[in-house]
Amino acid sequence: MDFFTAMSVSSSALTAERTRINLISSNLANVNSTRTAEGGPYKRKDAVFSATQLSEPFAKMLTRAGRSLEKVDVTSIVEDSNPPRLQYDPSHPDANPQGYVAMPNVNVIEEMTDMISATRTYEANVTAAQAAKSMAMKTLELGR
Repeated sequence: MDFFTAMSVSSSALTAERTRINLISSNLANVNSTRTAEGGPYKRKDAVFSATQLSEPFAKMLTRAGRSLEKVDVTSIVEDSNPPRLQYDPSHPDANPQGYVAMPNVNVIEEMTDMISATRTYEANVTAAQAAKSMAMKTLELGR
């Protein structure tokens, strides 16, 4: 794999994981938001990733050899379709007549676990990009 292809693959993964981390941060920030501009409580958001073939010359050679080289793209951002959780709090201004408040369907433990996973994946892709850069620098030093 050439240097630019390696950097393209790593940078696409870094961009996708950054989007995922931003969505997780938004979910955590809105864990108690009972009102949104659309009405109702905040709905958890998640990124949908997909693998997309690279269109670089080296990738075409691999395709002919029976393998394909792919990068990561964020296909879409989806809202969780689960119903909001109801919490009994008759003093809350958004409580229904029975005293229940519709709270966001955000699980803090799940979000923190996803944040750790996304951070580790981001770090792994930074390491891969640094390794590609280091190999390219060593190759340039061979000419000395």
